[in-house]
Amino acid sequence: MSEQREPIRVMVVDDHPMWRDAVARDLAESGFDVVATAGDGEQAVRRAKAAGPDVLVLDLNLPAKPGVQVCKEVVAADPSLRVLVLSASGEHADVLEAVKSGATGYLLKSASTQELLDAVRRTAVGDPVFTPGLAGLVLGEYRRLAAEPAPATEAGAADTPRLTDRETEVLRLVAKGLSYKQIAERLVISHRTVQNHVQNTLGKLQLHNRVELVRYAIERGLDDE
Repeated sequence: MSEQREPIRVMVVDDHPMWRDAVARDLAESGFDVVATAGDGEQAVRRAKAAGPDVLVLDLNLPAKPGVQVCKEVVAADPSLRVLVLSASGEHADVLEAVKSGATGYLLKSASTQELLDAVRRTAVGDPVFTPGLAGLVLGEYRRLAAEPAPATEAGAADTPRLTDRETEVLRLVAKGLSYKQIAERLVISHRTVQNHVQNTLGKLQLHNRVELVRYAIERGLDDE
């Protein structure tokens, strides 16, 4: 008997009502559970905490509170929440600021409906989703951050947790920028198994998200191996 999956719970935040309603409608018609919408930053934080979505589709340019601040606050309140930025801006500074604030992905509003739907599905399982051309930029920023000295609180506990060979292998491919699907194909294992390895690694290293995980891996040179 096949396991019936719950629909992905999504919240849409945008200050343009027509755009917000159109995105929410497209998601609902494609089987997503749209649990809330919001038109400004303050409302977004309140409603996200109340509705508990799996994925927050977030515009950056919001009244009352900017999108990057919304992203920081909702991810701090619920580290399992994934944020997909959907923005008109392709400016590199905006992309990097969003990622540093905890966004899992960044899609331009010029994306097609199908690209958006696919991006929300992939974001829900923790895959980083970026408009073509932006992924390399983000990976470069990870490397730059990894070159900086870690804060004293992170600077190494002597007893670094031991990862299994498979966890290390998955971590190395994550650091190279591969998606979970690509890692699964490379290692001939299931997408879910990749997710499990990543979650186990996050737990062992006491990290909260993929951004921190990639930084950890790059600091140890795993992306060059």
